[in-house]
Amino acid sequence: MKTNQILVRYGELSTKGKNRSSFIGRLRDNVRQTFSDLEQIHIKAERDRMFITSDDEQELAQVIERLPYVFGIQSFSPVTACELNIEAMKKTAEAVIAKIGDTEKSFKVSVKRPFKEFPYEKPEIMKELSSHVLRAFPDLKVQMKDPEIDLKVEVRKEAVYMMAEVIQGAGGLPVGAGGKALLMLSGGLDSPVAGYHMLKRGVRLDLIHFFSPPFTNDRAKEKVFDLAERLSQFGSSVKLHVIPFTKLQQEVHKQVPDNITMTSTRRMMMRVADLVLAETNCRAIVTGESLGQVASQTLESMQAINAVTHTPVLRPLIAMDKLEIIDIAQQIETYDISIRPFEDCCTIFTPANPKTKPKLEKVEYYENFVSFDELIEEAVAEREIIKFPRPKVNQFEDLL
Repeated sequence: MKTNQILVRYGELSTKGKNRSSFIGRLRDNVRQTFSDLEQIHIKAERDRMFITSDDEQELAQVIERLPYVFGIQSFSPVTACELNIEAMKKTAEAVIAKIGDTEKSFKVSVKRPFKEFPYEKPEIMKELSSHVLRAFPDLKVQMKDPEIDLKVEVRKEAVYMMAEVIQGAGGLPVGAGGKALLMLSGGLDSPVAGYHMLKRGVRLDLIHFFSPPFTNDRAKEKVFDLAERLSQFGSSVKLHVIPFTKLQQEVHKQVPDNITMTSTRRMMMRVADLVLAETNCRAIVTGESLGQVASQTLESMQAINAVTHTPVLRPLIAMDKLEIIDIAQQIETYDISIRPFEDCCTIFTPANPKTKPKLEKVEYYENFVSFDELIEEAVAEREIIKFPRPKVNQFEDLL
């Protein structure tokens, strides 16, 4: 009798027909990467489930802690395996129920028997195990519909598997199954939540951040690094492109009237993003914009901003209000990072009365007084690229 496995149930990929095997392969690779720091982990992906095995209890605890953040998983359960005989099954059933602790609950036994050569039929297995469990835990009450404890038993050729705990997974699709996009990561509340939604739909992300020293400092950049690190915990590594944006931002404020600088600045960001996108095999730009939240997020502003690119611009938060966004940020543990009080390039040089309905022809008129092409190419060429998750540093490395 061994509890050294986690049984993983697939999410939406179970409906993907002919593409099912590629989705399962993608999920397996994402799980392998998520636990690449665990040395004894073994992953076996089958058509209808995945098994994660480790003989190290601490590693298995790490799997249970981190697996809920991997997209493409409906649920998972710690599994106890035993030999193919009824006495071993009784002992295992008792051990699994004992681990729950509180036994003043309703329960039932559910049996699957894909190994048809096992000498006991399903009703017999249910009767034998239920009777034994009730003798061991007399406070339990049998309840066939919606019990508090559902002891699931699977009789397979190699072993019998039992589980009584079902842990909810993240759902969605395996990251990478939906292509790749470039997320504009500002450091605020919204963009990490937008990134989370795209990851959940299976879209792999590269990240782009606009950094304007000395107006924004290294602590603001470190905040963005921490957000990138957090996003990388959802089943896929990410690359962050840090764009030196000071020259471009200053030139915009020289050439463009104050009330449309916000629109023009966003247009420059889109033009930079387009060049980075061409080098990274991304198919879309993702933003954290929510309709009407600030002056640059009106329909008129978005139309003027979008005019500089033919790339699809995805806005997963467009119809969400701030409280909804905050709630998700807290759930995915980006909120406390995002509210650190360090300004990013979107909050410096903010005009007193920005245009909420900028006219595209006027924005283009003022931008035409200077060529921004050289500054845009220079910013892209001088960008810093960092991969996340960052390698864990051994604090005693210098002593070895």
